[in-house]
Amino acid sequence: MRRLMMLAILLAANFACHAQASYTYVRIGSQQDVATTPSSGFALMGGGKDLDEAFQWMCTRANGGDFLVLRAAGDDAYNPYLQSLCRLNSVATLIIPTREASNNAAVAKIISTAEAIFIAGGDQARYINFWDHTPVQQAINEAIRRGVPVGGTSAGLAVLGEFVYSAQNDPPEGPNLDSVHSLLNPLSPQITLVKNFLDIPLLKDTITDSHFVKRDRMGRLVTMLARIQTELNRSNHSQRPIHGIGIDEQTAVLIQRDGKSQVVGKTAAYFLTAASPPQLLSSNSPLEIKNIDINKVAIGGSFDLASWKTSTPARTSHYALTASSGKLTSSQQGKAIY
Repeated sequence: MRRLMMLAILLAANFACHAQASYTYVRIGSQQDVATTPSSGFALMGGGKDLDEAFQWMCTRANGGDFLVLRAAGDDAYNPYLQSLCRLNSVATLIIPTREASNNAAVAKIISTAEAIFIAGGDQARYINFWDHTPVQQAINEAIRRGVPVGGTSAGLAVLGEFVYSAQNDPPEGPNLDSVHSLLNPLSPQITLVKNFLDIPLLKDTITDSHFVKRDRMGRLVTMLARIQTELNRSNHSQRPIHGIGIDEQTAVLIQRDGKSQVVGKTAAYFLTAASPPQLLSSNSPLEIKNIDINKVAIGGSFDLASWKTSTPARTSHYALTASSGKLTSSQQGKAIY
């Protein structure tokens, strides 16, 4: 009996090891890959209810190819949604829940055959912890270089910029990092920033944030811009504009390969610039920074990321923000932050 129990324990341990190193791949449509020529572009989605228009834009750029959804947890619910929305050879979801799975050669091969890649929402800490410096990261960046359209929503949006709020120190039970905490303590250990997870040239010197107005995240994005400016200035004594893109729920910024973008969906997107370091960035002291430049672009408006200018002034509100004493003040008429 004792030998049987030991055998059972060994078998269970072996199974657990396999499960930890495994990935999940669920595909519908054709089981054979098709080679099409995709058209480069980036769909930045702000979270909340999925936006059909943004996915249809990605599908068109996939040119009838194979659409791949990437996740670190969750299910394959995007598969039937995308199949009903688009004309594609196949739709598949690849769930990569561990670093062991990320190092599986089969996983990188699946990514390498996609004509569109979408990174779902969830917890961006998992993407950084599980995928950074693995063949998964390399395969996504190779897809970007060969012109595959790439999109992301919520946590998937958070990892698209050169700079990423990684959420690695967020408590498991919450709350998520908010604007009040960020502005009052800009050096809080909860504000974790990483760099160069993905290599999208149009999003160089840029950090992105989602659920923007819904969850009042302007203050935290301003704080992260101040942090990045300070760290760049300290490390290489360079001073250049650092940009932020904040996108509200059910809203997306659709970026073409030349940097011209369109805001679609329900509300607006916010394009921020911090041109110089803050006046005060200290632990347990409120952030002090002036003249954060804001372009609020409403749906139907356009913004050129290459020149960082709007081409639709009638749909754009331009103003500046200042952070002081733990609060933001605005130059807008009525003093509105958003």
